[in-house]
Amino acid sequence: MNTLYTTSATAVGGRDGHVKSADGQIDINLKTPGAPGDNTGTTPEDLFAAGYAACFNGAFNLAARLKRIKTGEVSVNVEISLNKTDDGKLQLAAKITAHVPDVDEKTARELIEDAHSICPYSRATQGNIPVQLEVTR
Repeated sequence: MNTLYTTSATAVGGRDGHVKSADGQIDINLKTPGAPGDNTGTTPEDLFAAGYAACFNGAFNLAARLKRIKTGEVSVNVEISLNKTDDGKLQLAAKITAHVPDVDEKTARELIEDAHSICPYSRATQGNIPVQLEVTR
């Protein structure tokens, strides 16, 4: 394996703490989802959704370029859910919705499936959490 990029972040205090990336671009308070308080900060799920959405959008654009398909400006929304399993364990789930203008439904569906096989976040979650794919046009 050839490493292309490495970064790091440090968290203190868990879900009600603080996280900062090594480069200082992320420097934010954390909060527990739904916890009472002043509602400042973000959740680990917010951060995961943002990273996944950006990565998946890039993978989608690459998939379109590889197939030489022109689309309008694609946007990707990733919804991350924190669920509790029947045995009381916490489990993530993802729903990815790609808005793909200027192509037909079949082409958009092919591209989202291709992106799902390219995206490193999708590859990392494969078989670990449920991921639902949707296309809007």
